[in-house]
Amino acid sequence: MSPIRSSKRDLRTSDDLAPDEIDEVLRLATELKSELREGAPRPLLAGRALAMIFEKPSLRTRCTFELGVFQLGGHAVNLTHREIGLGQREPVGDIARNLERWFDLVMARTFRQATVDELAARCRIPVINALSDFEHPCQALADFLTLRERVGDLRGFNLTYIGDGNNICHSLIRIGVRLGVNVTVSSPAGYEPDPAVAEAAARDAACGGGAFHFTPDPRQAVARAQAVYTDVWASMGQEDEAAQRARVFAPYQVNAELLAAAPTDALIMHDLPAHRGEEITADVIDGPRSIVFDQAENRLHAQKAVMVFLHNHAG
Repeated sequence: MSPIRSSKRDLRTSDDLAPDEIDEVLRLATELKSELREGAPRPLLAGRALAMIFEKPSLRTRCTFELGVFQLGGHAVNLTHREIGLGQREPVGDIARNLERWFDLVMARTFRQATVDELAARCRIPVINALSDFEHPCQALADFLTLRERVGDLRGFNLTYIGDGNNICHSLIRIGVRLGVNVTVSSPAGYEPDPAVAEAAARDAACGGGAFHFTPDPRQAVARAQAVYTDVWASMGQEDEAAQRARVFAPYQVNAELLAAAPTDALIMHDLPAHRGEEITADVIDGPRSIVFDQAENRLHAQKAVMVFLHNHAG
């Protein structure tokens, strides 16, 4: 049985990491990546077990968490919604109280942020948000790890996000501003980031030194961009909105025409999966400035660092 801890840390949202802790996680991710490439990974989670809860299908999240805990000397168990039925077959709180008796860490890829929050509230072991409808902090950590590898110190870096003000957008804003990044978002009316995120970003700027800006004009948004980031227009669970969103977001496609308004060396980012020909064109995502697959690779290293950090701070 895993030991019951009197205190623990979670990664439910970006709020769960202070600016210096974000830096600590990214530095650890860099170390773990280097050690793996040198063939000397440290078994920092030897004998530990990770429960992986999936309400949504996954390629990157499933592979990188399962492989990551294995590389750290631990073991993962995959639990799909069909098997555990969060809140349907059994209450979320009861599931949490079972998992804490067997496992050392839980990661959850869910539809609702409230599900992640309840798991964390009822579970005495660390819970990691591996995607919810409100945030995707693991992806944002991998993204900023990727940018650090390219440009070094991110203070004053200009990151532009084009598209839906969704979970990815929220995490990029919250983590980016606290790293000193200037995050600009461009979305059509009615699809802006949550106002609470914008308000929090203003507070974050005081300690991180970054800034958040919004403009509905995508050409204006990319004018000074050092990296241009986009995401799908309709996420899982929004399939019935796909046709309407395609019409609304058409002027926000990241293509050669839009990038003509950006600096010629601006990097191209996407969290994947990409709908080529919709939010981004194939020539852009496959072009020489694209770091999309570097982002995907770094999910592995960023999440390993998150698991080690939370486990070490579990009390």
